[in-house]
Amino acid sequence: MKIERRWVISFAIISLICITGLFWPAVTSTDAILSQFGTLDHIVPADVAWMLTSCCLVLIMTPGLSFFYGGMVGKKNVISTMLQSFICMGVVTLIWVVVGFSLAFGEPLGITIGDGFYSFIGDPTSFTFMDYVGILPHKQIASTVPFMLFALFQMKFAVIAPAIITGSFAERVRFISYLLFICLFTIFIYAPLCHAVWYPTGILGSYFGVKDFAGGTVVHMSAGFAALAGVIVLGKRNNSSHVPTNIPFVLLGTGMLWFGWIGFNAGSSLEANGVAAMAFATTTTASAAAMLTWIFYDRLNGRKVSALGACIGAVVGLVSITPAAGYVSVPESMFFGFITAIVSNYLVHSSLLRKIDDTLDVFACHGVGGIMGMILTAIFAHGEDASLLHGGWSVFGHHMMALVLVSIFTFFGAYILFKITNRMIPMRVSEESEGVGLDISQHDETLFPIECTE
Repeated sequence: MKIERRWVISFAIISLICITGLFWPAVTSTDAILSQFGTLDHIVPADVAWMLTSCCLVLIMTPGLSFFYGGMVGKKNVISTMLQSFICMGVVTLIWVVVGFSLAFGEPLGITIGDGFYSFIGDPTSFTFMDYVGILPHKQIASTVPFMLFALFQMKFAVIAPAIITGSFAERVRFISYLLFICLFTIFIYAPLCHAVWYPTGILGSYFGVKDFAGGTVVHMSAGFAALAGVIVLGKRNNSSHVPTNIPFVLLGTGMLWFGWIGFNAGSSLEANGVAAMAFATTTTASAAAMLTWIFYDRLNGRKVSALGACIGAVVGLVSITPAAGYVSVPESMFFGFITAIVSNYLVHSSLLRKIDDTLDVFACHGVGGIMGMILTAIFAHGEDASLLHGGWSVFGHHMMALVLVSIFTFFGAYILFKITNRMIPMRVSEESEGVGLDISQHDETLFPIECTE
Protein backbone atom coordinates (compact mmCIF):
# COMPACT_ATOMS: atom_id res chain seq x y z
CA MET A 1 0.00 0.00 0.00
CA LYS A 2 1.38 3.38 -1.03
CA ILE A 3 1.36 6.01 1.72
CA GLU A 4 1.19 9.64 0.61
CA ARG A 5 4.10 11.79 1.76
CA ARG A 6 1.79 14.36 3.37
CA TRP A 7 0.52 11.71 5.79
CA VAL A 8 4.06 10.66 6.67
CA ILE A 9 4.93 14.30 7.40
CA SER A 10 1.77 14.73 9.49
CA PHE A 11 2.56 11.67 11.59
CA ALA A 12 6.13 12.86 12.07
CA ILE A 13 4.92 16.26 13.30
CA ILE A 14 2.51 14.71 15.81
CA SER A 15 5.23 12.34 17.02
CA LEU A 16 7.68 15.21 17.42
CA ILE A 17 5.19 17.30 19.42
CA CYS A 18 4.27 14.46 21.78
CA ILE A 19 7.86 13.36 22.39
CA THR A 20 9.24 16.90 22.71
CA GLY A 21 6.87 17.51 25.61
CA LEU A 22 8.68 14.82 27.61
CA PHE A 23 12.05 16.51 27.24
CA TRP A 24 10.97 20.13 27.26
CA PRO A 25 13.21 21.86 29.79
CA ALA A 26 11.58 22.88 33.04
CA VAL A 27 11.92 26.63 33.12
CA THR A 28 13.41 28.07 36.29
CA SER A 29 10.96 30.45 37.90
CA THR A 30 12.06 34.04 38.34
CA ASP A 31 10.80 36.72 40.67
CA ALA A 32 9.24 38.58 37.74
CA ILE A 33 7.25 35.53 36.72
CA LEU A 34 6.28 34.51 40.24
CA SER A 35 5.03 38.02 40.93
CA GLN A 36 2.25 37.49 38.35
CA PHE A 37 0.68 34.74 40.45
CA GLY A 38 -1.22 34.77 43.70
CA THR A 39 -1.16 32.10 46.38
CA LEU A 40 -3.36 29.13 47.16
CA ASP A 41 -5.13 31.31 49.69
CA HIS A 42 -6.59 33.36 46.83
CA ILE A 43 -8.40 30.34 45.36
CA VAL A 44 -12.16 30.27 45.93
CA PRO A 45 -13.45 26.66 46.01
CA ALA A 46 -16.92 27.61 44.72
CA ASP A 47 -15.36 29.33 41.70
CA VAL A 48 -13.19 26.30 41.02
CA ALA A 49 -16.20 23.97 41.13
CA TRP A 50 -18.19 26.18 38.77
CA MET A 51 -15.31 26.57 36.31
CA LEU A 52 -14.65 22.82 36.28
CA THR A 53 -18.33 22.32 35.49
CA SER A 54 -18.24 25.00 32.82
CA CYS A 55 -15.24 23.35 31.16
CA CYS A 56 -17.21 20.13 30.86
CA LEU A 57 -20.25 21.98 29.52
CA VAL A 58 -18.26 23.78 26.83
CA LEU A 59 -16.47 20.58 25.84
CA ILE A 60 -19.79 18.82 25.13
CA MET A 61 -20.66 21.56 22.65
CA THR A 62 -18.21 20.28 20.03
CA PRO A 63 -19.73 16.76 19.86
CA GLY A 64 -23.10 18.55 19.93
CA LEU A 65 -22.06 20.62 16.92
CA SER A 66 -21.02 17.44 15.11
CA PHE A 67 -24.53 16.02 15.53
CA PHE A 68 -26.08 19.38 14.61
CA TYR A 69 -24.12 19.55 11.35
CA GLY A 70 -24.09 15.82 10.66
CA GLY A 71 -27.86 15.56 10.61
CA MET A 72 -28.17 18.38 8.07
CA VAL A 73 -25.93 17.05 5.29
CA GLY A 74 -26.66 14.36 2.70
CA LYS A 75 -26.40 10.71 3.64
CA LYS A 76 -23.05 10.27 1.85
CA ASN A 77 -21.31 12.88 4.01
CA VAL A 78 -22.60 12.43 7.56
CA ILE A 79 -19.52 10.80 9.09
CA SER A 80 -17.04 13.11 7.37
CA THR A 81 -18.97 16.19 8.49
CA MET A 82 -19.19 14.98 12.07
CA LEU A 83 -15.52 14.02 12.15
CA GLN A 84 -14.48 17.48 10.95
CA SER A 85 -15.98 18.90 14.15
CA PHE A 86 -14.86 16.06 16.40
CA ILE A 87 -11.23 16.10 15.24
CA CYS A 88 -10.83 19.67 16.52
CA MET A 89 -10.79 18.28 20.06
CA GLY A 90 -7.53 16.57 19.15
CA VAL A 91 -5.83 19.04 16.84
CA VAL A 92 -6.63 22.30 18.62
CA THR A 93 -5.95 20.85 22.07
CA LEU A 94 -2.35 20.05 21.12
CA ILE A 95 -1.87 23.42 19.42
CA TRP A 96 -3.25 25.18 22.51
CA VAL A 97 -0.90 23.31 24.85
CA VAL A 98 2.20 23.89 22.72
CA VAL A 99 1.76 27.48 21.58
CA GLY A 100 -1.88 28.61 21.33
CA PHE A 101 -2.37 29.59 24.97
CA SER A 102 0.89 31.55 24.88
CA LEU A 103 -0.26 33.47 21.80
CA ALA A 104 -3.62 34.24 23.40
CA PHE A 105 -2.61 34.96 27.01
CA GLY A 106 1.17 35.14 27.06
CA GLU A 107 3.31 38.19 27.81
CA PRO A 108 1.83 40.99 25.68
CA LEU A 109 3.52 42.25 22.53
CA GLY A 110 2.22 45.55 21.25
CA ILE A 111 2.66 49.30 21.01
CA THR A 112 2.41 52.35 23.23
CA ILE A 113 -0.25 54.91 22.34
CA GLY A 114 -0.10 58.03 24.48
CA ASP A 115 0.19 56.90 28.06
CA GLY A 116 -1.17 53.41 27.45
CA PHE A 117 0.30 50.13 26.23
CA TYR A 118 -1.90 48.06 23.90
CA SER A 119 -1.02 44.56 22.76
CA PHE A 120 -1.86 42.56 19.64
CA ILE A 121 -0.66 39.09 20.60
CA GLY A 122 1.08 37.14 23.34
CA ASP A 123 4.69 36.03 23.35
CA PRO A 124 4.62 32.46 21.94
CA THR A 125 7.35 31.37 24.37
CA SER A 126 5.49 32.47 27.52
CA PHE A 127 3.67 29.24 28.32
CA THR A 128 5.12 26.74 25.83
CA PHE A 129 3.97 23.23 26.79
CA MET A 130 2.11 24.95 29.65
CA ASP A 131 5.24 26.22 31.42
CA TYR A 132 4.23 28.19 34.54
CA VAL A 133 0.61 27.16 34.07
CA GLY A 134 -0.28 25.35 37.28
CA ILE A 135 -2.44 25.45 40.37
CA LEU A 136 -1.69 29.04 41.38
CA PRO A 137 -4.09 31.76 40.17
CA HIS A 138 -2.96 34.59 37.93
CA LYS A 139 -3.44 37.99 39.56
CA GLN A 140 -4.78 39.71 36.42
CA ILE A 141 -6.53 36.80 34.74
CA ALA A 142 -9.07 34.68 36.66
CA SER A 143 -7.63 35.54 40.05
CA THR A 144 -9.69 33.04 42.09
CA VAL A 145 -9.08 29.79 40.18
CA PRO A 146 -5.91 27.90 39.20
CA PHE A 147 -4.33 29.30 36.05
CA MET A 148 -4.45 25.79 34.56
CA LEU A 149 -8.22 25.74 34.95
CA PHE A 150 -8.52 29.05 33.12
CA ALA A 151 -6.27 27.69 30.34
CA LEU A 152 -8.48 24.61 29.98
CA PHE A 153 -11.65 26.69 29.89
CA GLN A 154 -10.24 28.88 27.12
CA MET A 155 -9.06 25.77 25.29
CA LYS A 156 -12.64 24.61 24.82
CA PHE A 157 -13.49 27.92 23.13
CA ALA A 158 -10.52 27.50 20.81
CA VAL A 159 -11.65 23.96 19.97
CA ILE A 160 -15.15 24.84 18.82
CA ALA A 161 -14.24 27.93 16.76
CA PRO A 162 -12.76 26.08 13.73
CA ALA A 163 -15.39 23.35 14.11
CA ILE A 164 -18.08 25.95 13.41
CA ILE A 165 -16.43 26.78 10.08
CA THR A 166 -16.83 23.24 8.76
CA GLY A 167 -20.53 23.59 8.01
CA SER A 168 -19.82 26.11 5.25
CA PHE A 169 -17.72 23.85 3.02
CA ALA A 170 -19.25 20.52 4.03
CA GLU A 171 -19.41 17.79 1.37
CA ARG A 172 -16.42 19.00 -0.67
CA VAL A 173 -13.25 19.50 1.42
CA ARG A 174 -10.26 17.15 1.61
CA PHE A 175 -9.67 16.01 5.18
CA ILE A 176 -5.87 16.40 5.33
CA SER A 177 -6.14 19.93 3.91
CA TYR A 178 -8.76 20.77 6.49
CA LEU A 179 -6.43 19.62 9.28
CA LEU A 180 -3.74 21.98 8.03
CA PHE A 181 -6.18 24.87 7.80
CA ILE A 182 -7.48 24.57 11.36
CA CYS A 183 -3.89 24.61 12.62
CA LEU A 184 -3.22 27.84 10.72
CA PHE A 185 -6.57 29.35 11.73
CA THR A 186 -5.99 28.71 15.43
CA ILE A 187 -2.49 30.18 15.39
CA PHE A 188 -2.94 33.17 13.07
CA ILE A 189 -6.62 34.16 13.44
CA TYR A 190 -8.16 32.85 16.64
CA ALA A 191 -5.28 33.32 19.12
CA PRO A 192 -4.44 36.93 18.12
CA LEU A 193 -8.13 37.90 18.16
CA CYS A 194 -8.57 36.23 21.55
CA HIS A 195 -5.64 38.21 22.93
CA ALA A 196 -6.79 41.50 21.40
CA VAL A 197 -10.26 41.20 22.99
CA TRP A 198 -9.74 39.37 26.30
CA TYR A 199 -6.19 40.05 27.49
CA PRO A 200 -6.10 42.99 29.95
CA THR A 201 -3.98 45.08 27.58
CA GLY A 202 -5.47 43.70 24.34
CA ILE A 203 -6.01 46.51 21.85
CA LEU A 204 -9.65 45.73 21.03
CA GLY A 205 -10.69 45.36 24.64
CA SER A 206 -8.63 48.09 26.29
CA TYR A 207 -8.29 50.70 23.52
CA PHE A 208 -11.52 50.25 21.57
CA GLY A 209 -13.50 49.17 24.63
CA VAL A 210 -15.01 46.13 22.90
CA LYS A 211 -17.35 44.23 25.20
CA ASP A 212 -17.42 40.53 24.41
CA PHE A 213 -18.61 38.63 27.45
CA ALA A 214 -18.27 35.12 26.07
CA GLY A 215 -17.06 35.11 22.47
CA GLY A 216 -19.49 36.68 20.02
CA THR A 217 -16.57 38.47 18.40
CA VAL A 218 -13.74 36.07 19.22
CA VAL A 219 -15.54 32.83 18.32
CA HIS A 220 -18.57 33.49 16.14
CA MET A 221 -17.48 36.43 14.03
CA SER A 222 -14.09 34.84 13.38
CA ALA A 223 -15.69 31.53 12.43
CA GLY A 224 -18.45 33.18 10.39
CA PHE A 225 -16.14 35.28 8.24
CA ALA A 226 -13.66 32.41 7.87
CA ALA A 227 -16.58 30.29 6.67
CA LEU A 228 -17.45 32.92 4.08
CA ALA A 229 -13.85 33.01 2.87
CA GLY A 230 -13.74 29.22 2.67
CA VAL A 231 -16.86 29.03 0.54
CA ILE A 232 -15.42 31.56 -1.90
CA VAL A 233 -12.09 29.74 -2.19
CA LEU A 234 -13.52 26.22 -2.53
CA GLY A 235 -16.42 27.11 -4.81
CA LYS A 236 -19.85 25.53 -5.13
CA ARG A 237 -20.61 21.85 -4.86
CA ASN A 238 -21.37 19.96 -8.06
CA ASN A 239 -24.78 19.14 -6.63
CA SER A 240 -25.79 21.78 -4.12
CA SER A 241 -29.18 20.29 -3.36
CA HIS A 242 -29.55 17.64 -0.69
CA VAL A 243 -32.07 16.38 1.82
CA PRO A 244 -30.99 16.44 5.50
CA THR A 245 -30.24 12.88 6.47
CA ASN A 246 -31.22 12.78 10.13
CA ILE A 247 -33.32 15.50 11.75
CA PRO A 248 -33.20 13.71 15.15
CA PHE A 249 -29.40 14.20 15.00
CA VAL A 250 -30.01 17.92 14.57
CA LEU A 251 -32.39 17.96 17.53
CA LEU A 252 -29.90 16.06 19.67
CA GLY A 253 -27.08 18.37 18.62
CA THR A 254 -29.17 21.45 19.39
CA GLY A 255 -29.95 20.13 22.85
CA MET A 256 -26.27 19.46 23.52
CA LEU A 257 -25.31 22.91 22.25
CA TRP A 258 -27.96 24.67 24.33
CA PHE A 259 -26.93 22.67 27.40
CA GLY A 260 -23.23 23.37 26.87
CA TRP A 261 -23.83 27.02 26.07
CA ILE A 262 -24.74 27.59 29.71
CA GLY A 263 -21.10 26.91 30.56
CA PHE A 264 -19.97 28.86 27.51
CA ASN A 265 -21.73 32.04 28.65
CA ALA A 266 -22.32 31.74 32.39
CA GLY A 267 -18.86 30.24 32.85
CA SER A 268 -17.34 33.35 31.28
CA SER A 269 -18.03 35.22 34.51
CA LEU A 270 -15.07 33.15 35.79
CA GLU A 271 -16.73 33.13 39.21
CA ALA A 272 -19.73 31.51 40.89
CA ASN A 273 -21.62 34.75 41.34
CA GLY A 274 -24.68 36.77 40.34
CA VAL A 275 -23.25 37.63 36.93
CA ALA A 276 -23.08 33.92 36.12
CA ALA A 277 -26.72 33.51 37.15
CA MET A 278 -27.76 36.45 34.99
CA ALA A 279 -25.79 35.11 32.02
CA PHE A 280 -27.54 31.75 32.49
CA ALA A 281 -30.93 33.48 32.36
CA THR A 282 -30.22 35.73 29.37
CA THR A 283 -28.73 32.83 27.40
CA THR A 284 -31.78 30.63 27.83
CA THR A 285 -34.26 33.43 27.19
CA ALA A 286 -32.58 34.70 24.03
CA SER A 287 -32.48 31.19 22.57
CA ALA A 288 -36.14 30.57 23.39
CA ALA A 289 -37.19 33.86 21.80
CA ALA A 290 -35.13 33.22 18.68
CA MET A 291 -36.45 29.68 18.26
CA LEU A 292 -40.07 30.78 18.33
CA THR A 293 -39.41 33.85 16.19
CA TRP A 294 -37.71 31.71 13.55
CA ILE A 295 -40.56 29.23 13.13
CA PHE A 296 -43.28 31.90 13.16
CA TYR A 297 -41.35 34.04 10.68
CA ASP A 298 -41.03 30.96 8.48
CA ARG A 299 -44.80 30.49 8.60
CA LEU A 300 -45.43 34.13 7.73
CA ASN A 301 -43.31 33.59 4.62
CA GLY A 302 -45.25 30.53 3.50
CA ARG A 303 -42.88 27.91 4.87
CA LYS A 304 -44.02 25.14 7.21
CA VAL A 305 -43.00 25.00 10.85
CA SER A 306 -40.07 22.58 10.95
CA ALA A 307 -37.86 20.93 13.53
CA LEU A 308 -34.85 22.07 11.50
CA GLY A 309 -36.02 25.68 11.62
CA ALA A 310 -36.64 25.52 15.38
CA CYS A 311 -33.12 24.17 15.93
CA ILE A 312 -31.43 26.76 13.73
CA GLY A 313 -33.40 29.53 15.42
CA ALA A 314 -32.37 28.33 18.88
CA VAL A 315 -28.69 28.33 17.92
CA VAL A 316 -28.95 31.79 16.32
CA GLY A 317 -30.37 33.08 19.60
CA LEU A 318 -27.48 31.56 21.52
CA VAL A 319 -24.98 33.19 19.17
CA SER A 320 -26.61 36.61 19.41
CA ILE A 321 -26.61 36.82 23.21
CA THR A 322 -23.07 35.49 23.68
CA PRO A 323 -21.23 38.85 23.65
CA ALA A 324 -23.79 40.46 25.98
CA ALA A 325 -24.84 37.62 28.28
CA GLY A 326 -23.54 39.23 31.46
CA TYR A 327 -24.24 42.81 30.47
CA VAL A 328 -27.99 42.93 29.71
CA SER A 329 -31.32 42.16 31.35
CA VAL A 330 -33.61 39.23 30.59
CA PRO A 331 -36.18 41.34 28.63
CA GLU A 332 -33.34 42.78 26.56
CA SER A 333 -32.05 39.29 25.83
CA MET A 334 -35.46 38.41 24.41
CA PHE A 335 -35.08 41.26 21.94
CA PHE A 336 -31.58 40.02 21.04
CA GLY A 337 -33.00 36.64 20.06
CA PHE A 338 -36.05 38.12 18.33
CA ILE A 339 -34.33 40.61 16.03
CA THR A 340 -31.33 38.41 15.23
CA ALA A 341 -33.59 35.50 14.26
CA ILE A 342 -35.43 37.71 11.76
CA VAL A 343 -32.22 39.06 10.21
CA SER A 344 -30.56 35.63 9.99
CA ASN A 345 -33.69 33.97 8.65
CA TYR A 346 -33.98 36.58 5.93
CA LEU A 347 -30.34 36.10 4.91
CA VAL A 348 -30.54 32.31 4.99
CA HIS A 349 -33.25 32.47 2.32
CA SER A 350 -31.74 35.36 0.36
CA SER A 351 -30.63 34.76 -3.20
CA LEU A 352 -27.28 36.46 -2.55
CA LEU A 353 -26.00 33.86 -0.07
CA ARG A 354 -27.55 31.04 -2.06
CA LYS A 355 -25.22 31.90 -4.93
CA ILE A 356 -22.06 31.11 -2.96
CA ASP A 357 -23.26 27.74 -1.59
CA ASP A 358 -22.60 28.06 2.13
CA THR A 359 -23.72 24.47 2.75
CA LEU A 360 -25.16 24.88 6.25
CA ASP A 361 -25.54 28.69 6.29
CA VAL A 362 -22.68 29.24 8.72
CA PHE A 363 -22.13 32.87 7.80
CA ALA A 364 -25.84 33.77 7.92
CA CYS A 365 -26.20 32.18 11.37
CA HIS A 366 -22.86 32.49 13.17
CA GLY A 367 -21.28 35.37 11.30
CA VAL A 368 -24.39 37.52 11.16
CA GLY A 369 -25.40 36.39 14.66
CA GLY A 370 -22.02 37.53 15.97
CA ILE A 371 -22.31 40.86 14.15
CA MET A 372 -25.83 41.47 15.49
CA GLY A 373 -24.70 40.51 18.98
CA MET A 374 -21.81 42.95 18.84
CA ILE A 375 -24.01 45.80 17.60
CA LEU A 376 -26.76 45.12 20.13
CA THR A 377 -24.23 44.84 22.96
CA ALA A 378 -22.91 48.27 22.05
CA ILE A 379 -26.49 49.58 22.26
CA PHE A 380 -27.84 47.85 25.38
CA ALA A 381 -24.94 46.90 27.69
CA HIS A 382 -25.52 48.18 31.23
CA GLY A 383 -23.13 50.32 33.22
CA GLU A 384 -22.04 53.93 33.23
CA ASP A 385 -20.99 55.00 29.71
CA ALA A 386 -21.17 51.33 28.73
CA SER A 387 -23.33 51.57 25.61
CA LEU A 388 -25.38 53.83 23.38
CA LEU A 389 -28.43 53.75 25.67
CA HIS A 390 -26.35 54.43 28.78
CA GLY A 391 -24.38 57.45 27.66
CA GLY A 392 -21.57 55.65 25.90
CA TRP A 393 -21.69 57.29 22.48
CA SER A 394 -17.93 56.92 22.04
CA VAL A 395 -18.14 53.27 23.15
CA PHE A 396 -20.72 52.61 20.45
CA GLY A 397 -18.55 54.32 17.85
CA HIS A 398 -15.49 52.35 18.90
CA HIS A 399 -17.52 49.13 18.73
CA MET A 400 -18.51 49.86 15.14
CA MET A 401 -14.89 50.64 14.23
CA ALA A 402 -13.78 47.40 15.88
CA LEU A 403 -16.52 45.49 14.07
CA VAL A 404 -15.16 46.65 10.72
CA LEU A 405 -11.57 45.85 11.73
CA VAL A 406 -12.47 42.37 13.00
CA SER A 407 -14.49 41.65 9.86
CA ILE A 408 -11.60 42.65 7.60
CA PHE A 409 -9.00 40.80 9.67
CA THR A 410 -10.94 37.55 9.95
CA PHE A 411 -12.21 37.44 6.37
CA PHE A 412 -9.02 38.39 4.54
CA GLY A 413 -6.83 36.59 7.05
CA ALA A 414 -8.80 33.37 6.58
CA TYR A 415 -8.91 33.90 2.81
CA ILE A 416 -5.11 34.06 2.71
CA LEU A 417 -4.82 30.97 4.92
CA PHE A 418 -7.23 29.06 2.68
CA LYS A 419 -5.15 30.05 -0.34
CA ILE A 420 -1.92 28.97 1.38
CA THR A 421 -3.47 25.68 2.42
CA ASN A 422 -4.83 25.09 -1.06
CA ARG A 423 -1.41 25.77 -2.53
CA MET A 424 0.27 23.29 -0.20
CA ILE A 425 -2.43 20.60 -0.38
CA PRO A 426 -5.41 21.09 -2.74
CA MET A 427 -8.51 21.50 -0.55
CA ARG A 428 -11.21 20.48 -2.99
CA VAL A 429 -11.84 16.76 -3.42
CA SER A 430 -12.04 15.35 -6.92
CA GLU A 431 -15.33 15.31 -8.78
CA GLU A 432 -15.42 11.54 -8.46
CA SER A 433 -14.83 11.64 -4.68
CA GLU A 434 -17.51 14.27 -4.25
CA GLY A 435 -19.95 12.13 -6.21
CA VAL A 436 -19.23 9.04 -4.15
CA GLY A 437 -19.40 11.04 -0.94
CA LEU A 438 -16.71 11.99 1.54
CA ASP A 439 -17.61 9.21 3.98
CA ILE A 440 -16.40 6.59 1.53
CA SER A 441 -13.79 8.53 -0.44
CA GLN A 442 -12.07 10.15 2.56
CA HIS A 443 -12.66 7.68 5.39
CA ASP A 444 -13.86 4.39 3.88
CA GLU A 445 -16.86 4.42 6.23
CA THR A 446 -20.58 4.79 5.75
CA LEU A 447 -23.57 5.63 7.89
CA PHE A 448 -25.64 2.94 6.21
CA PRO A 449 -24.53 -0.65 5.61
CA ILE A 450 -23.55 -1.41 2.04
CA GLU A 451 -25.91 -4.05 0.71
CA CYS A 452 -24.15 -7.09 -0.62
CA THR A 453 -25.42 -8.46 -3.93
CA GLU A 454 -24.82 -11.94 -5.23
